[in-house]
Amino acid sequence: MRKDIVAFTISSLAALSILSCMEPERVTLWTDIPEFVLYSEVFNASQTKYKVETHYFELTAKKLTSTVEQPDIVVGRWLKSASTRRLFKPLDWILKDNSLDGSLFYPKLLELGVVDDEQYLLPVSFNIPAFVFARDNSALMTNHFTISLEEAKELGKAYNVINRGAYTKIGFSPNWDDDFLFISAALLNTDFREGDPLSWNADALERALEYDKAWINEANSSIQAVDDFTFKYFFEPPVKLIGQGRILFSYMNSSEIFTLDYDQQSNLDFRWLAEEEHIPLSEDTVYYGLYQQGRLGKGAETFTKWFFQTETQRLLLENNKNLQLNSILFGIASGFSAIRNVTEEVFPRFYPSLLGHMPPDAFLSPPNILPQNWLAVKKRVILPYMHEYIRTAQEGAEEAGSASVQALRPLADRITDWYRINK
Repeated sequence: MRKDIVAFTISSLAALSILSCMEPERVTLWTDIPEFVLYSEVFNASQTKYKVETHYFELTAKKLTSTVEQPDIVVGRWLKSASTRRLFKPLDWILKDNSLDGSLFYPKLLELGVVDDEQYLLPVSFNIPAFVFARDNSALMTNHFTISLEEAKELGKAYNVINRGAYTKIGFSPNWDDDFLFISAALLNTDFREGDPLSWNADALERALEYDKAWINEANSSIQAVDDFTFKYFFEPPVKLIGQGRILFSYMNSSEIFTLDYDQQSNLDFRWLAEEEHIPLSEDTVYYGLYQQGRLGKGAETFTKWFFQTETQRLLLENNKNLQLNSILFGIASGFSAIRNVTEEVFPRFYPSLLGHMPPDAFLSPPNILPQNWLAVKKRVILPYMHEYIRTAQEGAEEAGSASVQALRPLADRITDWYRINK
C-alpha cells in the first residue's frame, strides 16, 4: 500500500513539472526506487540542457535481463548478481577525475560495487535493523547505540507478566516478525549469498534457529503460550502495544521507524541490533550504475555527478520535508545515504532523534551478493522453513502436534525444487 501511495504521489508531482521550450538531451533512467521519479524532476527543473526520463519497474534487475531496451542509468536492488553485474560500465573514471570523491562513501558499501578491481556500481542507500521501545524504558538499555540478541532476550524475559496462568505482557518473541527471524540468522553468521544457485552456512542457520526457538521456550514458556498472547492482543499494531505497555520491543528497520507519524516517533526510542560490533544492513541496499549499452552522453554524467553531491542530497531531503512526504519517504531512496557526511551530519537536521544514535561506520556490514530473484526465494522458501523450524519440538520433548527437526524437509531440497519449478 505504501509503495502504491509513493508511486502515485511522485507520479502526480512529475506530471506537474514544466518542460523547457528548448529540446534537451534526453537521458533514460530505470529504477525500482519510486523516489527517483521525483529526483529526476528536481534535476530537470534545475537546468535546461538535459532531461532525465525515469521509468519505474517492480524489479529493475529482472527487467534488465528480459528486454532489448537500453537505459542509460540504472538504480535499484540486486544489481550485483551474476546475471546483471556485467551489464554496467566501469565508473572508476568518475572517481578519479575529482568529480566524485570515493572517500566520501561508506568504504564497505563502496567496495561491494567493485568487480575485478573496477568500480562498476556506486552505493545509494541502506537501512539498519533495530528494536524500538517506549521512551520511558530507555533506562533499561545498557548501551546508547546498540542492543544484542541476548540483551533483548533477557530484558524481554524480565518484562513478562503472567496473570491466572496466561501472559498479559511479553517483552518480545522472535516469531512475531518474519524479518527478525531472518536478521537474527544474519547476526549469527548464516551468510546467505549467491551460489549455485544459493549458498549459506547451514550450521550457523541451525544455531540461529535453535537460538530463536530457545528464546521462545525459555523466556516465554512455549510457542503455544506466545500464540495465545498474540491471538489475544495483536489485533493492535505493535507500536500501539508498546505504547500500552503490553510488549517491550518491536523489530523494525530504519525506514519503518522514520516514517512513523510524529506522535508515535516522539514516544519511542530505538537501538540498532548488533552482535560483536557487527550490524547487518538490510539486504535490499540500493546501487547505481551506468548501463553498458546505453549512451554515455553528458546528460548521464551530469546527473550522476549532481545526485552524489552532499548539497544535492540535502536539497532532496529539504524537498521531501516541504512537500510533507516524510510520512511515506525516509531519507535518500528510502534509506540512509551511502555518503557518510550526508547521513552523519545532514540527516540529524531532518531526523533529530538520530542525534547521538548513529553507530560507528566500522559496525556496518553490507549484505552479500544475492541473486536477482532473492526476494521470492526468501518469501516463499526460506521464511516458511524458519517458521516451521522454530515450531519443532524441543529435543527429547513430546509436544502435541509438533514435528521433530529431523522430520523437516531440508532447506537445500526446498530451494532446489523451487528453482526447478521457477526457471
